[in-house]
Amino acid sequence: MSPESAFERPSDPGPPPDIPDFDLIRPVGQGGFGRVWLARNRATGHLRAVKVIPLRRSGASDPAGREISSLSRLEASLPRRHPGLLNIHHVGKTAEHLFYVMDPADDLSGSPASSGAGYRPATLESRLLEGPLSPEDCERHARQLLEGLASLHDAGMVHRDVKPANCLFVGGELKLADFGLVTQAGAEISRVGTQKYMPPDGRMDARADVYAAGLVIYEMITGLPSGSFPRLGEKAARIARTPALRALARLALGACHPDPERRYRDARAMLAEMQAPAAESRSGRHVPWRRIVTSIAVLVLLLVMADTARRTIEPPLVHVNFITYPFEATIYLDGVRRMDAAGRPYRTPCTLGGLQARPHRVIFQHDKLGEIDEGMVDFARTRQIVARWGSR
Repeated sequence: MSPESAFERPSDPGPPPDIPDFDLIRPVGQGGFGRVWLARNRATGHLRAVKVIPLRRSGASDPAGREISSLSRLEASLPRRHPGLLNIHHVGKTAEHLFYVMDPADDLSGSPASSGAGYRPATLESRLLEGPLSPEDCERHARQLLEGLASLHDAGMVHRDVKPANCLFVGGELKLADFGLVTQAGAEISRVGTQKYMPPDGRMDARADVYAAGLVIYEMITGLPSGSFPRLGEKAARIARTPALRALARLALGACHPDPERRYRDARAMLAEMQAPAAESRSGRHVPWRRIVTSIAVLVLLLVMADTARRTIEPPLVHVNFITYPFEATIYLDGVRRMDAAGRPYRTPCTLGGLQARPHRVIFQHDKLGEIDEGMVDFARTRQIVARWGSR
Protein backbone atom coordinates (compact mmCIF):
# COMPACT_ATOMS: atom_id res chain seq x y z
CA MET A 1 0.00 0.00 0.00
CA SER A 2 1.33 3.38 -0.92
CA PRO A 3 1.52 5.87 1.95
CA GLU A 4 1.38 8.83 -0.37
CA SER A 5 0.25 9.95 -3.78
CA ALA A 6 1.87 13.09 -5.07
CA PHE A 7 -1.30 15.17 -5.33
CA GLU A 8 -4.69 14.07 -4.03
CA ARG A 9 -7.61 16.09 -2.75
CA PRO A 10 -6.75 17.10 0.84
CA SER A 11 -9.04 16.99 3.86
CA ASP A 12 -9.36 19.80 6.41
CA PRO A 13 -5.72 20.79 6.95
CA GLY A 14 -5.93 22.71 10.22
CA PRO A 15 -3.30 25.40 10.83
CA PRO A 16 -0.25 25.25 8.55
CA PRO A 17 3.01 24.02 10.10
CA ASP A 18 5.92 26.44 10.49
CA ILE A 19 8.44 25.76 7.69
CA PRO A 20 11.62 27.86 7.42
CA ASP A 21 11.64 30.45 4.59
CA PHE A 22 8.19 29.50 3.28
CA ASP A 23 4.64 30.73 3.77
CA LEU A 24 2.30 27.76 3.31
CA ILE A 25 -0.74 28.94 1.37
CA ARG A 26 -2.99 25.86 1.33
CA PRO A 27 -2.74 22.07 0.95
CA VAL A 28 -2.96 20.71 -2.58
CA GLY A 29 -2.26 17.04 -1.86
CA GLN A 30 -2.62 14.52 0.91
CA GLY A 31 -1.55 10.98 1.69
CA GLY A 32 -1.19 8.58 4.59
CA PHE A 33 2.04 10.05 5.98
CA GLY A 34 2.14 13.68 4.89
CA ARG A 35 0.58 16.60 3.11
CA VAL A 36 1.69 18.66 0.11
CA TRP A 37 1.24 22.42 0.43
CA LEU A 38 1.36 25.17 -2.13
CA ALA A 39 3.89 27.59 -0.65
CA ARG A 40 5.64 30.86 -1.40
CA ASN A 41 9.33 31.47 -0.77
CA ARG A 42 9.62 34.52 1.48
CA ALA A 43 12.86 35.70 -0.12
CA THR A 44 12.15 35.19 -3.83
CA GLY A 45 8.35 35.12 -3.95
CA HIS A 46 8.46 31.96 -6.09
CA LEU A 47 5.74 29.35 -5.68
CA ARG A 48 6.82 25.86 -4.65
CA ALA A 49 5.19 22.64 -3.52
CA VAL A 50 6.30 21.63 -0.03
CA LYS A 51 5.67 18.14 1.29
CA VAL A 52 5.44 18.05 5.10
CA ILE A 53 5.65 14.82 7.11
CA PRO A 54 5.36 14.61 10.92
CA LEU A 55 8.48 13.30 12.64
CA ARG A 56 6.38 11.90 15.46
CA ARG A 57 2.83 10.75 15.08
CA SER A 58 0.50 8.80 17.32
CA GLY A 59 0.18 5.27 15.99
CA ALA A 60 3.26 5.31 13.76
CA SER A 61 6.78 4.46 14.79
CA ASP A 62 8.67 6.61 12.29
CA PRO A 63 6.60 7.93 9.37
CA ALA A 64 9.37 10.27 8.21
CA GLY A 65 12.12 7.67 8.45
CA ARG A 66 10.90 5.76 5.42
CA GLU A 67 10.79 8.95 3.37
CA ILE A 68 14.28 10.03 4.47
CA SER A 69 15.67 6.60 3.60
CA SER A 70 14.16 6.71 0.09
CA LEU A 71 15.32 10.28 -0.55
CA SER A 72 18.83 9.40 0.65
CA ARG A 73 18.99 6.47 -1.76
CA LEU A 74 17.73 8.66 -4.57
CA GLU A 75 20.30 11.40 -3.95
CA ALA A 76 23.17 8.93 -3.61
CA SER A 77 22.27 7.10 -6.83
CA LEU A 78 21.21 10.11 -8.89
CA PRO A 79 23.34 13.13 -7.94
CA ARG A 80 22.09 14.78 -11.15
CA ARG A 81 18.33 14.48 -11.37
CA HIS A 82 16.90 13.41 -14.72
CA PRO A 83 14.49 15.93 -16.33
CA GLY A 84 11.83 13.21 -16.40
CA LEU A 85 11.77 13.17 -12.56
CA LEU A 86 10.17 15.89 -10.44
CA ASN A 87 12.84 18.22 -9.14
CA ILE A 88 13.44 18.35 -5.37
CA HIS A 89 15.16 21.62 -4.42
CA HIS A 90 15.72 21.12 -0.70
CA VAL A 91 15.16 18.63 2.11
CA GLY A 92 15.06 19.83 5.72
CA LYS A 93 13.77 19.25 9.23
CA THR A 94 12.15 21.26 11.97
CA ALA A 95 11.61 20.06 15.51
CA GLU A 96 8.33 18.48 14.42
CA HIS A 97 8.46 17.84 10.68
CA LEU A 98 10.45 16.55 7.75
CA PHE A 99 9.85 18.68 4.68
CA TYR A 100 11.07 18.88 1.13
CA VAL A 101 10.61 21.53 -1.51
CA MET A 102 9.59 20.68 -5.08
CA ASP A 103 8.48 22.33 -8.30
CA PRO A 104 4.72 22.90 -8.26
CA ALA A 105 2.60 21.23 -10.90
CA ASP A 106 0.96 23.30 -13.62
CA ASP A 107 -2.66 24.25 -13.22
CA LEU A 108 -5.06 21.72 -14.73
CA SER A 109 -5.95 24.35 -17.35
CA GLY A 110 -2.36 24.21 -18.63
CA SER A 111 -1.35 27.53 -17.11
CA PRO A 112 1.55 27.79 -14.64
CA ALA A 113 0.86 27.23 -10.94
CA SER A 114 -0.77 30.16 -9.20
CA SER A 115 -1.82 31.11 -5.69
CA GLY A 116 -5.39 31.72 -6.83
CA ALA A 117 -8.24 29.81 -5.22
CA GLY A 118 -8.98 28.00 -8.49
CA TYR A 119 -5.56 26.39 -8.82
CA ARG A 120 -5.73 22.62 -9.27
CA PRO A 121 -2.48 20.67 -9.76
CA ALA A 122 -2.28 18.96 -13.16
CA THR A 123 -1.68 15.22 -12.83
CA LEU A 124 -2.08 12.57 -15.47
CA GLU A 125 -4.86 11.13 -13.35
CA SER A 126 -6.84 14.38 -13.54
CA ARG A 127 -6.17 14.74 -17.28
CA LEU A 128 -7.47 11.22 -17.93
CA LEU A 129 -10.81 12.08 -16.34
CA GLU A 130 -11.56 13.82 -19.63
CA GLY A 131 -10.80 10.71 -21.71
CA PRO A 132 -7.81 9.40 -23.68
CA LEU A 133 -5.00 11.73 -24.67
CA SER A 134 -4.31 12.70 -28.27
CA PRO A 135 -1.97 10.36 -30.18
CA GLU A 136 0.76 13.00 -30.09
CA ASP A 137 0.43 13.51 -26.33
CA CYS A 138 0.26 9.74 -25.72
CA GLU A 139 3.55 9.19 -27.52
CA ARG A 140 5.28 12.23 -25.99
CA HIS A 141 4.18 11.59 -22.41
CA ALA A 142 4.79 7.84 -22.60
CA ARG A 143 8.34 8.60 -23.68
CA GLN A 144 8.80 11.14 -20.85
CA LEU A 145 7.48 8.67 -18.28
CA LEU A 146 9.77 5.89 -19.50
CA GLU A 147 12.81 8.16 -19.70
CA GLY A 148 12.37 9.24 -16.09
CA LEU A 149 11.73 5.66 -14.96
CA ALA A 150 14.69 4.39 -16.99
CA SER A 151 16.99 6.81 -15.16
CA LEU A 152 16.01 5.08 -11.91
CA HIS A 153 16.42 1.60 -13.37
CA ASP A 154 19.79 2.49 -14.87
CA ALA A 155 20.91 3.51 -11.37
CA GLY A 156 19.79 0.17 -9.93
CA MET A 157 16.65 1.54 -8.27
CA VAL A 158 12.92 0.85 -8.48
CA HIS A 159 10.07 3.32 -7.96
CA ARG A 160 7.33 0.91 -6.76
CA ASP A 161 4.43 3.33 -7.16
CA VAL A 162 4.14 4.27 -10.84
CA LYS A 163 0.59 5.45 -11.51
CA PRO A 164 -1.22 8.43 -13.12
CA ALA A 165 -1.58 10.25 -9.78
CA ASN A 166 2.22 10.29 -9.48
CA CYS A 167 2.76 11.74 -12.96
CA LEU A 168 2.71 15.56 -12.76
CA PHE A 169 2.89 18.18 -15.47
CA VAL A 170 5.46 20.95 -14.99
CA GLY A 171 5.90 23.39 -17.85
CA GLY A 172 3.77 21.06 -19.98
CA GLU A 173 6.21 18.17 -19.49
CA LEU A 174 5.32 14.96 -17.66
CA LYS A 175 7.43 14.32 -14.54
CA LEU A 176 7.44 11.14 -12.47
CA ALA A 177 6.99 12.10 -8.80
CA ASP A 178 6.56 10.67 -5.28
CA PHE A 179 9.84 8.99 -4.34
CA GLY A 180 8.77 7.79 -0.89
CA LEU A 181 8.93 4.12 -1.91
CA VAL A 182 12.09 4.24 -4.03
CA THR A 183 14.58 1.54 -3.08
CA GLN A 184 17.45 -0.51 -4.44
CA ALA A 185 16.56 -3.21 -6.94
CA GLY A 186 17.75 -6.76 -6.67
CA ALA A 187 17.31 -7.45 -2.95
CA GLU A 188 14.15 -8.95 -1.45
CA ILE A 189 12.10 -5.80 -1.01
CA SER A 190 8.79 -5.14 0.68
CA ARG A 191 5.63 -5.54 -1.34
CA VAL A 192 4.38 -1.97 -1.18
CA GLY A 193 2.73 0.26 -3.74
CA THR A 194 -0.78 0.81 -5.10
CA GLN A 195 -2.56 -2.49 -5.41
CA LYS A 196 -4.27 -2.03 -8.77
CA TYR A 197 -0.95 -1.19 -10.43
CA MET A 198 0.92 -4.14 -8.93
CA PRO A 199 1.62 -7.17 -11.14
CA PRO A 200 -0.32 -10.34 -10.31
CA ASP A 201 2.89 -12.15 -9.31
CA GLY A 202 3.52 -9.51 -6.59
CA ARG A 203 7.27 -9.35 -7.30
CA MET A 204 8.27 -5.71 -6.80
CA ASP A 205 11.35 -5.33 -9.01
CA ALA A 206 12.03 -3.35 -12.20
CA ARG A 207 9.53 -5.54 -14.04
CA ALA A 208 6.87 -4.42 -11.55
CA ASP A 209 7.58 -0.81 -12.56
CA VAL A 210 7.35 -1.97 -16.19
CA TYR A 211 3.97 -3.54 -15.49
CA ALA A 212 2.66 -0.36 -13.87
CA ALA A 213 4.03 1.80 -16.70
CA GLY A 214 2.26 -0.46 -19.19
CA LEU A 215 -1.05 0.11 -17.41
CA VAL A 216 -0.45 3.88 -17.35
CA ILE A 217 0.20 3.84 -21.12
CA TYR A 218 -2.92 1.72 -21.59
CA GLU A 219 -4.96 4.36 -19.74
CA MET A 220 -3.45 7.13 -21.90
CA ILE A 221 -4.45 5.52 -25.20
CA THR A 222 -7.87 4.14 -24.21
CA GLY A 223 -9.15 6.48 -21.50
CA LEU A 224 -10.24 3.33 -19.65
CA PRO A 225 -9.29 2.53 -16.03
CA SER A 226 -6.42 0.14 -15.43
CA GLY A 227 -8.85 -2.54 -14.24
CA SER A 228 -10.25 -2.79 -17.80
CA PHE A 229 -6.92 -4.00 -19.22
CA PRO A 230 -6.50 -5.50 -21.81
CA ARG A 231 -9.84 -4.43 -23.39
CA LEU A 232 -9.58 -1.67 -25.99
CA GLY A 233 -13.31 -0.94 -26.02
CA GLU A 234 -14.73 1.45 -28.57
CA LYS A 235 -11.25 2.93 -29.12
CA ALA A 236 -9.98 -0.22 -30.87
CA ALA A 237 -10.56 1.07 -34.41
CA ARG A 238 -9.00 4.46 -33.61
CA ILE A 239 -5.96 2.76 -32.09
CA ALA A 240 -5.58 0.42 -35.05
CA ARG A 241 -5.72 3.28 -37.59
CA THR A 242 -3.08 5.35 -35.75
CA PRO A 243 0.52 4.06 -35.96
CA ALA A 244 1.63 5.75 -32.72
CA LEU A 245 -1.31 4.35 -30.73
CA ARG A 246 -0.92 0.96 -32.36
CA ALA A 247 2.70 0.77 -31.23
CA LEU A 248 1.82 1.93 -27.72
CA ALA A 249 -0.89 -0.74 -27.48
CA ARG A 250 1.70 -3.39 -28.33
CA LEU A 251 4.07 -1.85 -25.80
CA ALA A 252 1.45 -1.96 -23.03
CA LEU A 253 0.57 -5.58 -23.82
CA GLY A 254 4.22 -6.61 -23.64
CA ALA A 255 4.78 -4.69 -20.42
CA CYS A 256 1.77 -6.29 -18.71
CA HIS A 257 2.35 -9.89 -19.73
CA PRO A 258 1.17 -12.25 -16.94
CA ASP A 259 4.54 -14.04 -16.99
CA PRO A 260 7.09 -11.63 -15.45
CA GLU A 261 9.93 -13.24 -17.42
CA ARG A 262 8.21 -12.27 -20.67
CA ARG A 263 7.81 -8.60 -19.76
CA TYR A 264 10.41 -6.01 -20.72
CA ARG A 265 13.30 -6.29 -18.28
CA ASP A 266 13.17 -2.56 -17.46
CA ALA A 267 12.05 0.86 -18.72
CA ARG A 268 15.14 1.18 -20.92
CA ALA A 269 13.99 -1.89 -22.89
CA MET A 270 10.54 -0.31 -23.28
CA LEU A 271 12.15 2.85 -24.68
CA ALA A 272 14.05 0.77 -27.22
CA GLU A 273 10.79 -0.85 -28.30
CA MET A 274 9.28 2.59 -28.88
CA GLN A 275 11.53 2.94 -31.97
CA ALA A 276 9.22 0.51 -33.81
CA PRO A 277 6.66 3.15 -34.94
CA ALA A 278 9.38 5.12 -36.73
CA ALA A 279 10.54 2.03 -38.60
CA GLU A 280 6.96 1.20 -39.54
CA SER A 281 6.24 4.68 -40.90
CA ARG A 282 9.45 4.68 -42.98
CA SER A 283 8.48 1.40 -44.64
CA GLY A 284 5.62 3.08 -46.45
CA ARG A 285 3.48 -0.04 -46.19
CA HIS A 286 -0.28 0.35 -45.91
CA VAL A 287 -2.05 -2.25 -43.82
CA PRO A 288 -5.89 -2.23 -43.81
CA TRP A 289 -7.10 -1.11 -40.41
CA ARG A 290 -9.57 -4.01 -40.15
CA ARG A 291 -6.66 -6.42 -40.38
CA ILE A 292 -4.84 -4.45 -37.68
CA VAL A 293 -7.91 -4.53 -35.41
CA THR A 294 -8.07 -8.28 -35.87
CA SER A 295 -4.36 -8.65 -35.12
CA ILE A 296 -4.61 -6.63 -31.92
CA ALA A 297 -7.73 -8.55 -30.86
CA VAL A 298 -5.94 -11.86 -31.43
CA LEU A 299 -2.95 -10.64 -29.41
CA VAL A 300 -5.23 -9.60 -26.54
CA LEU A 301 -7.06 -12.94 -26.72
CA LEU A 302 -3.79 -14.90 -26.61
CA LEU A 303 -2.64 -12.85 -23.62
CA VAL A 304 -5.88 -13.57 -21.75
CA MET A 305 -5.78 -17.26 -22.70
CA ALA A 306 -2.20 -17.56 -21.46
CA ASP A 307 -3.15 -15.97 -18.17
CA THR A 308 -6.21 -18.23 -17.84
CA ALA A 309 -4.12 -21.33 -18.53
CA ARG A 310 -1.53 -20.27 -15.97
CA ARG A 311 -4.19 -19.72 -13.33
CA THR A 312 -5.85 -23.06 -14.15
CA ILE A 313 -2.65 -25.08 -13.89
CA GLU A 314 -1.19 -23.30 -10.86
CA PRO A 315 -2.92 -22.44 -7.59
CA PRO A 316 -4.24 -18.85 -7.83
CA LEU A 317 -1.82 -16.43 -6.14
CA VAL A 318 -2.70 -12.95 -4.91
CA HIS A 319 -1.08 -10.05 -3.07
CA VAL A 320 -2.63 -8.71 0.14
CA ASN A 321 -2.14 -5.46 2.05
CA PHE A 322 -1.45 -5.74 5.80
CA ILE A 323 -1.91 -2.55 7.85
CA THR A 324 -1.90 -2.01 11.60
CA TYR A 325 -2.22 1.03 13.83
CA PRO A 326 0.37 1.48 15.31
CA PHE A 327 2.65 0.24 12.54
CA GLU A 328 5.62 -2.13 12.88
CA ALA A 329 3.70 -5.30 13.76
CA THR A 330 4.94 -8.64 12.49
CA ILE A 331 2.62 -10.87 10.46
CA TYR A 332 1.82 -14.53 11.13
CA LEU A 333 -0.05 -16.54 8.50
CA ASP A 334 -1.27 -19.99 9.49
CA GLY A 335 1.01 -19.89 12.53
CA VAL A 336 4.17 -19.00 10.56
CA ARG A 337 5.90 -15.64 10.87
CA ARG A 338 6.43 -14.13 7.40
CA MET A 339 10.12 -13.47 6.70
CA ASP A 340 12.06 -11.95 3.80
CA ALA A 341 15.00 -13.63 2.05
CA ALA A 342 17.42 -12.11 4.57
CA GLY A 343 15.56 -13.69 7.48
CA ARG A 344 13.95 -10.44 8.66
CA PRO A 345 10.26 -10.38 9.57
CA TYR A 346 7.94 -8.35 7.38
CA ARG A 347 6.43 -5.46 9.35
CA THR A 348 3.30 -3.48 8.72
CA PRO A 349 2.39 -1.66 6.58
CA CYS A 350 3.38 -3.87 3.68
CA THR A 351 1.99 -5.94 0.85
CA LEU A 352 2.85 -9.62 0.57
CA GLY A 353 2.63 -11.36 -2.78
CA GLY A 354 2.47 -14.99 -3.82
CA LEU A 355 -0.27 -15.83 -1.29
CA GLN A 356 -2.78 -18.52 -2.16
CA ALA A 357 -6.33 -17.23 -2.66
CA ARG A 358 -7.87 -19.29 0.14
CA PRO A 359 -8.64 -18.83 3.85
CA HIS A 360 -5.62 -18.13 6.09
CA ARG A 361 -5.29 -17.58 9.83
CA VAL A 362 -3.95 -14.02 10.30
CA ILE A 363 -2.27 -12.80 13.50
CA PHE A 364 -0.46 -9.51 14.10
CA GLN A 365 2.17 -9.31 16.86
CA HIS A 366 3.37 -5.93 18.13
CA ASP A 367 6.50 -5.79 20.32
CA LYS A 368 4.87 -3.48 22.88
CA LEU A 369 1.12 -3.96 22.46
CA GLY A 370 0.82 -7.70 22.10
CA GLU A 371 -1.26 -9.74 19.69
CA ILE A 372 -4.33 -9.25 17.53
CA ASP A 373 -5.89 -12.42 16.11
CA GLU A 374 -7.92 -11.66 12.98
CA GLY A 375 -9.08 -15.26 12.69
CA MET A 376 -9.55 -16.92 9.31
CA VAL A 377 -9.48 -14.48 6.39
CA ASP A 378 -10.29 -15.60 2.83
CA PHE A 379 -7.70 -13.98 0.55
CA ALA A 380 -9.86 -14.84 -2.46
CA ARG A 381 -12.26 -12.12 -1.30
CA THR A 382 -10.21 -9.90 1.04
CA ARG A 383 -7.06 -8.15 -0.22
CA GLN A 384 -6.56 -5.66 2.60
CA ILE A 385 -6.52 -6.37 6.32
CA VAL A 386 -6.51 -3.49 8.81
CA ALA A 387 -6.11 -4.00 12.57
CA ARG A 388 -6.05 -1.43 15.40
CA TRP A 389 -4.92 -1.87 18.96
CA GLY A 390 -7.28 -0.23 21.42
CA SER A 391 -10.35 -0.70 19.23
CA ARG A 392 -11.35 -4.03 20.79
